Amino acid sequence: MHAAAKPTFAVRLIGFDPGEGTQLAAALAGSPAAGPAYFCLLDESLQEPDVFLANGDDGAALAQLESVRPCPVQPALVIGSGARDCGWPILDKPLDGVRLHLMLTQLMTRREQALGQLAEPGKPVAIDRRRHPRLGDDAVAASYDSRRRPPPSGAVLIIDKGGSFRDHVAEVLPSRRAPVEWTDSAPAAVRLCDETPVSLVMINTSTPGIDPYALCSVIKKQSGAERTAVVFLVSRSFAYDSGRARDAGVRGLLDKPVADRHLVAALHKLLSLPA
Repeated sequence: MHAAAKPTFAVRLIGFDPGEGTQLAAALAGSPAAGPAYFCLLDESLQEPDVFLANGDDGAALAQLESVRPCPVQPALVIGSGARDCGWPILDKPLDGVRLHLMLTQLMTRREQALGQLAEPGKPVAIDRRRHPRLGDDAVAASYDSRRRPPPSGAVLIIDKGGSFRDHVAEVLPSRRAPVEWTDSAPAAVRLCDETPVSLVMINTSTPGIDPYALCSVIKKQSGAERTAVVFLVSRSFAYDSGRARDAGVRGLLDKPVADRHLVAALHKLLSLPA
């Protein structure tokens, strides 16, 4: 008999210095055998986290936590005692790994209960993430319209060693709003982006013979590619280079394997699709 797979949750760290982040990542990786597993999202990840961990001794981190609006389906845990009245569960420093996992397990249990209460069968809970604050009722309509741009209208291009992920994206893409193409060749990808409108390029970084950074850079330098979003699909063993990615024009990354709820959310965001 095979043991049941441990549920795995994505964690977004807020306000920790590199040393503290490394310590937290190590503590999260050492989850008890009977409890959930966790991994930390990179700053560039487009995936929505399941839980936020914020530095309670950093006022800016607490302000950022407030801005992302934690909720029962995306709870928060504050590490440090700098703000006792912050309204979220607090774990004092120095970090206690056993206590950390106990508190996270309680939060994840409540999260699953909240999801069960809010979600219709087979329908994920929509989480509102806005790049700008909502405009007030008295905002001038012309000001709002001036900030709007038409949604991308090109294809989705998958660069992968096989076509199975392409088929899956075509299946989950809401209402099939865009054609989905596939190639395993960098020259073919560049040619496709040059000859046809492409709104989104998703590069599996483990595709043989592909330098994802170089390929992204070439695509983004083409005429008309300013709004083409390039996203990396990465395994947790991939050494993502934030500097190279930024210089190449990478929009962000998704961790493999990509759960359908994260894939659909990313497609909605990157293709500016309506909810």
